[in-house]
Amino acid sequence: MSKNSGLMSENLKLEIAKELGVYDQVTADGGWANVSSKTCGNIITKAIEIANRKVEQ
Repeated sequence: MSKNSGLMSENLKLEIAKELGVYDQVTADGGWANVSSKTCGNIITKAIEIANRKVEQ
């Protein structure tokens, strides 16, 4: 496990997965292990966008 694990809450990851339409894949496959790296990258990109919006407010 990397030293950076847990920087993003599970709830936030799941909310973003719902927004991106991959929530069913995450829950059906039993977790994040079967989610593609491209999809994970999209989730990270979305999280950064959310964080930037909160900083600007």
